[in-house]
Amino acid sequence: MEIASRKAPVTLHDVAREAGVSLATASRALNGSERKVHESYRSRVLDAAARLNYTPNLSAQAVAKGGTNTVALLVADIADPYFSSIAAGVIRASEEAGLVVTMAVTERSTARELELVRALRGQRPRVMILAGSRSSTETDQDALISELQAFEATGGRVVFVSQHELPFETVAIENAEGAKQLARELVALGYRRFAAITGSRTLLTARDRLSGFVEGLAESGIEIPENRIVATEFTRDGGFDGANALLAQGLDDTELIFAVSDVMAVGALSALREAGIVPGEDIAVAGFDDIPTVRDVTPPLSTVNIPLVEVGRRAIALALSTDDTANDTITTTVVLRDSTPSR
Repeated sequence: MEIASRKAPVTLHDVAREAGVSLATASRALNGSERKVHESYRSRVLDAAARLNYTPNLSAQAVAKGGTNTVALLVADIADPYFSSIAAGVIRASEEAGLVVTMAVTERSTARELELVRALRGQRPRVMILAGSRSSTETDQDALISELQAFEATGGRVVFVSQHELPFETVAIENAEGAKQLARELVALGYRRFAAITGSRTLLTARDRLSGFVEGLAESGIEIPENRIVATEFTRDGGFDGANALLAQGLDDTELIFAVSDVMAVGALSALREAGIVPGEDIAVAGFDDIPTVRDVTPPLSTVNIPLVEVGRRAIALALSTDDTANDTITTTVVLRDSTPSR
């Protein structure tokens, strides 16, 4: 059987020769140069490129232009609706701006995050967005700052969706204030005895939400006993394990469990049902984030709403802004549903 020989890839030289124009004219016509190309020449070049099935060398263009039209988005966990909703906002806003999004997952590892930033710098994106809570014990923080500052020095833009911890533009979320307001409204519903499921104490989002909730309860003279606060993984399974840990201690004196994220609260709901406890009747549960799925669980979950798609949009707006504003803060609102009925 005869094996077809592979053809060499079509080059810009081939296109220029086919169109009967200079290499410089072909390059300007295809690569979006600011220098005008006469429409007749431009049409000839585009027709030649189509006939030859020419594909531009995007890496070479990036070197020539100093960057691409891409947005590099780093998230902790794309399976978490919190991050997928933010990603949806980033993608929609990027498309409207004529940009393309590439995405990578850090798995909440600071070492992996640093490795990805280094790799992505070589692809010369126009914008780099890092979404995810920071940690109070980041061993790679200085190296990360250095990498990102080097990226910005070559014309890139960096935006964090996080806390105002690092010297870069940031879309911050009112985590502590939102949790404080949730505590106030739950007390107003008649709740007095609480337990909490939180993430690692070094995770700043978990820390801020728990501290805000505790402060909100303290305004009414209410405390959460230390043995009623369980720290576990910041995931659905972490919430499941946290609820089981509380069940092992006994929850007879607890009226409401606060989980610092909705995915953890969903895990807690499952653990309670497996134990024969009816959430919303035998014990109340509240979360934080207002991811879309919590409206459809049984019972619908009380939570703190973050406009997550808008968070992603605001990150792109901040990255493309020419203003000197370095930060943007997202306001949160409490949403009460059937998982926390009035007592």
